[in-house]
Amino acid sequence: MATPSTAPPTTAGATLTYDGKSVSLPLVAGSEAEAAIDIQSLRAKTGLITLDPGYGNTGACRSAITFIDGEKGILRYRGYPIEELAEKSTFLEVAWLLLYGELPKRADLTEFASEVTRHTLLHENFKRFFEALPKDAHPMPVCAAAVGALATFYQEPETDQNLHDTVVRLMAKMPTIAAYSYKHSIGQPFMYPNNKLDYASNFLHMMFAIPAEDYVVDPVLARAVDLLLILHADHEQNCSTSTVRMVGSSRANLFASISAGISALWGPLHGGANQQVIEMLERIEAEGGDAQAFVDRAKDKKDNSRLMGFGHRVYKNYDPRATILKKSCMEVLGKLGVRNRLLEIAMKLEEIALKDDYFISHKLYPNVDFYSGIIYQALGIPVNGFTVMFTIGRLPGWIAQWLEARSDPDFRISRPRQIYTGATKRAYVPIASRG
Repeated sequence: MATPSTAPPTTAGATLTYDGKSVSLPLVAGSEAEAAIDIQSLRAKTGLITLDPGYGNTGACRSAITFIDGEKGILRYRGYPIEELAEKSTFLEVAWLLLYGELPKRADLTEFASEVTRHTLLHENFKRFFEALPKDAHPMPVCAAAVGALATFYQEPETDQNLHDTVVRLMAKMPTIAAYSYKHSIGQPFMYPNNKLDYASNFLHMMFAIPAEDYVVDPVLARAVDLLLILHADHEQNCSTSTVRMVGSSRANLFASISAGISALWGPLHGGANQQVIEMLERIEAEGGDAQAFVDRAKDKKDNSRLMGFGHRVYKNYDPRATILKKSCMEVLGKLGVRNRLLEIAMKLEEIALKDDYFISHKLYPNVDFYSGIIYQALGIPVNGFTVMFTIGRLPGWIAQWLEARSDPDFRISRPRQIYTGATKRAYVPIASRG
């Protein structure tokens, strides 16, 4: 299904000198001139391993899906700039691109959209699944549990056709699961999917419609949701994507691997950042709305105030997704006729930070989380549902990465090593002698 990553040619080697001996290790070059030292033979040749907490300098795989140049603020899916995809594509079109490696032909996209639409319904027994959970449960563990539970409904052998069906089911049912978790939390009846609506519109319908009234989805708001999903669709080897790959390396099925990815994304250091941005903006507003005073406190090492939504583990330039979302944010609020005080504070923070030597020297620029939370809040998405939106968007990227890993000729179970720092060998002391 997925386009396998192509192993680039090995170039000249790097020399490591240790204990009076020199070892040559090959260099590997990527298609964008990225270079890596191939250390697969390092332990066999030297007895050494590498130590890289957080894997910030470790390439765990070759991948042909997403390219990021954090220094230049570049993000591309399968070679296509995110700016072009955001302007010209739909989410399902981008999902196809990530899964298959090429933009779909019209007939392919029509059939794919039709397949997804026809599989949005959940098994009726799933209603009892939601009813068994507390109404105040955070929606992320609900979604993780629900996706894991899907494996009990679809237990077919892993053939190419069955795997295709699993991909379609996940793409189709994730918005339904997300909407049902929200409806359960507020005590409203579940709304069945509407096959006449597109992907984003159908999600908004299931979230906000009620049986007693008609609900018409505003196309501007649906487009904003579609755009947000596109911008979150993949982001190279981040925490949750690496989790999906690692769980899949044990040959766990796709449902189990995606469920693990959702749990990883739930962490506040990963998918929960846009919620922290909203909380920061609300705090500034409650304190009188003085953005400059907050920035000054954020720079003070003695103060625990943090400027959320600025800086990124990868980007050392302006996150290209933030530029796109800033424009969309204004369009959504304009359509809703809302004067949003949080947006005003956010824009003032951005203006101050982009001129401040401290933030410039530390390469702290707005990231995708800075404006996404404001859009979600304007759409009526509850704050604890922001990460669920991230999940829906990231789903095709996770699936594409899982499929690519399975087709990689270097496929093997992931098993990192460690540097042991515990006690050395010692004698066992009987409990009677321990005092």
